[in-house]
Amino acid sequence: MSDREYDIVPITPKDSEKVLEHLRKFFFLEEPLNINIKLLGENGDERCPELESYCVGTIPEGLSLMAVSRTGKVIGVSLNGSHEPGHLDEMQSNADNCPNLRFRKILQLLVAVERGSDVFTKFPDVDKLVEVRIISVDSALRGRGIAKALLEKSRELAKQKGYPLFRVDCTSNFSARAVARLGLECVYELRYEDYCKNGQPVFQPALPHTEVKSYVQRLQV
Repeated sequence: MSDREYDIVPITPKDSEKVLEHLRKFFFLEEPLNINIKLLGENGDERCPELESYCVGTIPEGLSLMAVSRTGKVIGVSLNGSHEPGHLDEMQSNADNCPNLRFRKILQLLVAVERGSDVFTKFPDVDKLVEVRIISVDSALRGRGIAKALLEKSRELAKQKGYPLFRVDCTSNFSARAVARLGLECVYELRYEDYCKNGQPVFQPALPHTEVKSYVQRLQV
């Protein structure tokens, strides 16, 4: 699919339901950690309101983008949000108090990655950043550059809005490879076998998904 066959446009709050419709068909069912812990149940036919709220909660910031076909179908999304130093306590509290025990595991992993990557210490001159929280593409259209275009446009938008750092945490091997090809630097890796509670790995996703990686890139703003 060429760039003439779809547009990349901002996601606004009124787009929330169609974004969720896309995610329910693709990302929610295919993300390796969701599959591993059966976040949507044994058959993938349950809903996770906490996950859905997490996804749309970042939209009002005006940093998220979607790829829309000429027929008006959402074929990809990049849900992006901002962070500033001092955000970890709130993240930890939100994770620890999540009522869905399965999704709580994912939120707690994301907090562990934030702490481990320690980006604001590594880049002490940076006082804010934009991060890609979810990237998803229609499975029938993968391999056609849509994810790459969404990531590039997200990076461009972050730069336009004056953010000095662009970040992507990748829980999937596939997304990590895509992000690395864009020239971002890997600043942290956490192997799933090393992320344990009570001596047992919390996540054991199928190969080739063996670790979560944090990538960053400075933006000249």
